[in-house]
Amino acid sequence: MTLIADPSRLSPADACPVTGRISLVGAGPGAVDLLTLRAVQRLTEADVVFYDRLVDPEVLALAGPQAELRYVGKDVGANAWPQARISTEITAAALMGKRVVRLKSGDPSIFGRAAEEIEAARQCDIPIEIVPGVTAACAAAASLCRPLTERGRARQVVFASATGQEVNDPCLPARLVPGSSYALYMAVHRLEALVQELLTEGLAPDTTVTVVAAASSQNEQMVECALSSLERDVRRNGLTNPAIIMFTVPLHLRGAATKARVTSAFA
Repeated sequence: MTLIADPSRLSPADACPVTGRISLVGAGPGAVDLLTLRAVQRLTEADVVFYDRLVDPEVLALAGPQAELRYVGKDVGANAWPQARISTEITAAALMGKRVVRLKSGDPSIFGRAAEEIEAARQCDIPIEIVPGVTAACAAAASLCRPLTERGRARQVVFASATGQEVNDPCLPARLVPGSSYALYMAVHRLEALVQELLTEGLAPDTTVTVVAAASSQNEQMVECALSSLERDVRRNGLTNPAIIMFTVPLHLRGAATKARVTSAFA
């Protein structure tokens, strides 16, 4: 079954055996006023909202009085809600005819495990849609009032997760690309390994790196420092996840053999 952008427009020929639907809604990085109008509409209409650990209480307050709120957050080291369980819960609610909102921090399509939930809905012939949200990297750049791309310096932007399936997985998904801005998610707990990888890739120790924690929220914190002091400065200032680590690779960098001074697009 193909993905249905607007379940309310189903024709009789397209109708499935259930009347429920699932909306994967981006709650954004924290600030309630960064939600889209569509996200607010889905929240007010919802019969049940399954929400993540990082969703701001002010966002949850937008749910209608009829909505049941169910916490399905994943806590580091204590995962009481594995992905398979979440997928089962949201599809079961939709099969009961409920309007389900799966509320995810940031954007559902960016490190949001949306693929598993879409597949679960399709297997049950449940209409499902994605309502995009502001991802943390964009919110961090906005807080800094600095662009993610810049003509002549940063031709592209790379969003990457520094957390792989295995403990020893590399922090970087591939070799650094000259002329690119990088926004690394879920990397604060692997700073020592990250710094070593970046130095091996050819970034100079005095590379400017910017870290933004809890972007757009009342608890937002920022640190800008040299690559060589990244771990020390982040720890000293008490920054923890959720955080984004940002830097730009210069156009002239050509791998680990190049000893070049790197200037961040966020400097």
